[in-house]
Amino acid sequence: MSDGLHPPRGASPRIKARLDDLAVLGGPRTFPEPLHVGRPNVGDRERLRRRLEDLLDRRWLTNDGPYVQELERRLADLLDVPHCIAVCNATVALGIAARALGLTGEVVVPGFTFVGTAHALAWIGLEPVFCDVDARSHCIDLRSAERRVTARTSAILGVHLWGRPCDVEGLEAVCARRGLRLIFDAAHALACSHRGRPIGGFGDVEVFSFHATKFVNAFEGGAVTTRDAGLARRMRLMRNFGFADYDTVVELGTNGKMSEPSAAMAITSLESLEEFVAVNRANHERYAAALAGTPGLALLGPAAGERWNYQYVVVEVDEDAAGLTRDDLHRVLWAENVLARRYFHPGCHVMAPYRGAPSVSLPVTDRLARSVLCLPTGTAVGGPEIDAIGAVLRVAAAHAGDVRSRLAASTPSGRAAAGGAAP
Repeated sequence: MSDGLHPPRGASPRIKARLDDLAVLGGPRTFPEPLHVGRPNVGDRERLRRRLEDLLDRRWLTNDGPYVQELERRLADLLDVPHCIAVCNATVALGIAARALGLTGEVVVPGFTFVGTAHALAWIGLEPVFCDVDARSHCIDLRSAERRVTARTSAILGVHLWGRPCDVEGLEAVCARRGLRLIFDAAHALACSHRGRPIGGFGDVEVFSFHATKFVNAFEGGAVTTRDAGLARRMRLMRNFGFADYDTVVELGTNGKMSEPSAAMAITSLESLEEFVAVNRANHERYAAALAGTPGLALLGPAAGERWNYQYVVVEVDEDAAGLTRDDLHRVLWAENVLARRYFHPGCHVMAPYRGAPSVSLPVTDRLARSVLCLPTGTAVGGPEIDAIGAVLRVAAAHAGDVRSRLAASTPSGRAAAGGAAP
């Protein structure tokens, strides 16, 4: 039986010690079932069941019900903001925020982010203009962002990537100087801080995600926070077709409401927030120990002195030091049923919907898109799993030359070059 915080585990994973143990070279898989980067956390199932039974008894399933209202109060308290608007997902939240701010023309956005950040803007007719990110923080680079501002720019959108805060004050200064609005995508940043303050009250608005893979989830959901009462009122109207009362429409709007079951799940998740963070932190520390001394693998840590949710285990792969590319290690891990992710490959600025834009040089984004690898964490992962993943990476690194040559030989181009027939 599972309590949601600690799901039942299967058989102990295999620990690899020799080159030929690697599954990509013919050895047995480390895990019989796929191990995902973000398997959902559940929290207290009994509390969730009681809430679901209650909302079914009420027959109030959506339309700003009591659980949505409770969630908004709890989030506002947690994030130390006066206004929180729960919505159906973070992508819709970004679109509503942009419409409520009256954005037009271009919005500067980092190229190294989830493509949904850019899509939310393009979907409502805005033009994402991509800038580079800082090599250390992976967040938006101030100088690159300002260089991309034109007469058509209406806002800058910063992303608190991995929960690490942007240069908030620097972006505020640029936006004040250039007459721009400032939005923060805080999808990764719940329960994180900047200069001791909770992320959530910076810029004009901040947007959070409660997608199933986030460490606090609502099955699917999001929220917008702001300190501006007028802006909050407008976003509330917009998420419900612009209805000001039962049958009076005063604003152009959409259906962005969060449902009561989603809010019930989010509240239940919030009640286990500290436990989830503790598990994530313990996993991060275990990875640090498991990867210590492995050449070419650098584990990203929290910003100094800040609260962090440890939601992602982010490894940068230095090909020269490791002797293997990030994609080599990605292939090695997937063969073991470790479904590591190449976030955010290949970079928004080179994805199909945005290739028609004028070419721009984003060297840090390009490098990170080739080198970042995210590893599984959350309540579905513990010490034995992390030790097994670490063993795979250490074996691969210790035999980097052999692994690389045998991987190359196993690809169609490698076999053709060796005289074999490509399939």
